[in-house]
Amino acid sequence: MRSARFWAIFAAAGTGLVLAGAVHAGGVKYITGAGSTFAYPLYSAWADQYARSHRIELNYQSIGSGGGIQQIKAGTVDFGASDAPLKMRDLKKFGLVQFPTAMGGVIPAVNIRGVKPGSLVLSGPVLAGIFIGRITRWNNPEIQKLNPNLQLPNQRITVVHRSDGSGTTFIFTNYLAKVSPEWKSKVGFAKAVAWPVGIGGKGNEGVAAYIQRIPGSIGYNEYAYVLQNHMNYADMINRAGKRVAPTAVNFAAAAANADWKHAPGYYLMLTNQPGAKSWPITGATFLLVHARPRKPKEVEAVLEFFHWGYTQGRAAAEKLDYIPLPAGVVKMVEQTWNQDIRVNGRALWPAS
Repeated sequence: MRSARFWAIFAAAGTGLVLAGAVHAGGVKYITGAGSTFAYPLYSAWADQYARSHRIELNYQSIGSGGGIQQIKAGTVDFGASDAPLKMRDLKKFGLVQFPTAMGGVIPAVNIRGVKPGSLVLSGPVLAGIFIGRITRWNNPEIQKLNPNLQLPNQRITVVHRSDGSGTTFIFTNYLAKVSPEWKSKVGFAKAVAWPVGIGGKGNEGVAAYIQRIPGSIGYNEYAYVLQNHMNYADMINRAGKRVAPTAVNFAAAAANADWKHAPGYYLMLTNQPGAKSWPITGATFLLVHARPRKPKEVEAVLEFFHWGYTQGRAAAEKLDYIPLPAGVVKMVEQTWNQDIRVNGRALWPAS
């Protein structure tokens, strides 16, 4: 692989990532991407390591999955990143190729006085009851029944949710729709929904800031944000009726059920999976590129970067409690690159 010295600049509050250095040997000065805040910690870690041995500039804007999808459709970035996968009909409509990059967990994050991280446990129906506004205080009998050894305060619950179009919201609301008929019929699931209650924060960063600031609050975040910000969180009762903690082992247990081979366009949801250890709010994060790119050298550089992430970035992913794609899935994804991403009949992958 080519090598060069790099320097890195990380934008404040996770809003953007820029790695700068020498010009790529293929003539590409930089590649651009936008979207998923769920994936931002992972792409930041990969980009930091990649910059030490590859000559390229990477600019990734952590603006939410909705924004990433919009920008790749408009062709203003080289790749879009989303945790809400597009269905095959939409991929064909907009001339896009979609593939997963990693899997991870969405976590209920809380701010409750006298309650330590991981000591509270919630079930899917109770979580839905909180976010729909039916359960309004922390000492509600439904919560207390799940936590007989906790003295929960008579404190009003403040719900915090995303204000922007978000793949994290897509994963979270998809789970709520699976475990609560009321949620499914009244709210449903999408990148953005009509929230019955609560206040909105922009990005995982905005949600985390509100939760840390507001006593009695609850929201949802990608696990890396919970770890990095030393946030309080809840365990969950999973589909098997078992109490599970948000750990890489339990994310992997849910991800083990992923059948990518039979998922057209890699459209697959990993919420509420069976298994005693499965974390119930698990999801994948995806990349979108144009099947017939107008900037083929930049897209080729994007594929080179994610090939490196798949093969050389596994330790960094695991350190942040993401689940790397199995080798067999990586092979399948790179076959998709070869078959579906072309310019004038020429495959962009393997890279020339």
